Amino acid sequence: MSANRSLQILLDELGRLPGIGPKSAQRIAYHLLEADAEEARRLSDAIRMVKEQVHFCSRCFNYATADECSICMDPSRDAERICVVGEPRDVTAIERTGSYHGLYHVLGGVISPMDKIGPEQLHVRELLQRLGTEDVHEVILATNPNIEGEATASYLARTIKPLGVEVSRLASGLPVGGDLEYADELTLGRAIEARRAV
Repeated sequence: MSANRSLQILLDELGRLPGIGPKSAQRIAYHLLEADAEEARRLSDAIRMVKEQVHFCSRCFNYATADECSICMDPSRDAERICVVGEPRDVTAIERTGSYHGLYHVLGGVISPMDKIGPEQLHVRELLQRLGTEDVHEVILATNPNIEGEATASYLARTIKPLGVEVSRLASGLPVGGDLEYADELTLGRAIEARRAV
């Protein structure tokens, strides 16, 4: 195989990655070409290892290397609260805040009729099973504040409330340092609705 063909295959594969356009793919490919063989091997080994060892937690569908993830196995977590998110990366974002100490449930996406994704394609059934078997008092809906996230949160709220479990939604509003004049109507409306006493 020619050098040009090998390089093109690498560019094509890099270009399939999210957020990597043709220019970024080219920069990464040339970096790998100029790197020593050991650096390229470490990257290759890291990719292979994560694909072989990381899978979904059998309980919450977060990333795990054992049957359950480290959060589900942590006895110090507040098992009476489940924070429902769309993707495992959302767990990471919430964990970085250090403000939440309960458990999680990852849906594996959000309801999106345009993409033919309904509740049946998500881990909703497993969430309802957990609510039936675990002593959960509150479900916090933490899907993204966009159309699909809102539709998913509304569906889950309607489905969970009859079970007698408290359902809450993450507050959304103005970012610190933001200007009111630049806020969209939905964000500003949410900020007013989620106001608190001072």
